[in-house]
Amino acid sequence: MKPLRRGIEKTALVFAALGDDTRLRLVARLSSEGPLSIARLTEGGAVTRQAVTKHLHILKDVGLACSSKLGRESVWELQPKPLETARQCLDGISAQWDVALGRLKDFVED
Repeated sequence: MKPLRRGIEKTALVFAALGDDTRLRLVARLSSEGPLSIARLTEGGAVTRQAVTKHLHILKDVGLACSSKLGRESVWELQPKPLETARQCLDGISAQWDVALGRLKDFVED
């Protein structure tokens, strides 16, 4: 598999993971609050510990989160590299659209 295609496929997995509201909220909390235990991540929400754990493992599978043990608790932390890669992918798509729209504008104005 070509490296570029592999990168796009990995980015697609990140977007797919973030397409779920619960996982998006978990990423937002980990981003704003830093490393958190599953107990803290489930506080005040309607999602069970088991469901949060399942979603965290999906985030881990795509490289967005990692866990470590602190006593008996698992503490989860955001891994920003896949988000940066996804942002770069979107920047590239945006630049392509800017070029295409510029050509369309030139064509329409001529």
